[in-house]
Amino acid sequence: MASAILKRTRMMAQSLRSYASISVGSDVTVAAPNVSLQKARSWDEGVSSKFSTTPIKDIFKGKNVVIFGLPGAYTGVCSMQHVPSYKNNIDKFKAKGIDSVICVAVNDPYTMNGWAEKLQAKDAIEFYGDFDGSFHKSLDLTIDLSAALLGLRSHRWSAYVVDGNVKVLNVEEAPSDFKVSGGDVILGQI
Repeated sequence: MASAILKRTRMMAQSLRSYASISVGSDVTVAAPNVSLQKARSWDEGVSSKFSTTPIKDIFKGKNVVIFGLPGAYTGVCSMQHVPSYKNNIDKFKAKGIDSVICVAVNDPYTMNGWAEKLQAKDAIEFYGDFDGSFHKSLDLTIDLSAALLGLRSHRWSAYVVDGNVKVLNVEEAPSDFKVSGGDVILGQI
């Protein structure tokens, strides 16, 4: 059953990839002009900030950023492989002039905060929630994982972005794959 779900999801992902609005050479701030993300935080921090959001342009403009998206907090590959591959290489990213390493998922910022703390990665990686999926929808990087009871989620992907301009983009064929979006891979592409 699980293999049938993954096969169906892989076929859907391949058919969607040909329509992606984001690609190498694209400007993330143009592709998602009115989109904001929510920095990972506790509920109390959310209340005290009046539930502030961070516009995409503020995340990317004038910066060298490595960003990676994943299907969801607390999920297997995301927790055991994807985030650690960036956390374990953070010094190498900084040595290459990367200003920020960012993890984003279609989750609320409070879930992302709890997960980042559990992974002890919050000091190394900036975590953002895309609570309504608007960022990933703007980039055509969503995938319907309803068959796994997850609903609309992010593809597993990574990008190297300079001043909003996508220099490298890696998208996995299926959400369970971890072949092209890991920290070691993109580190070699910078």
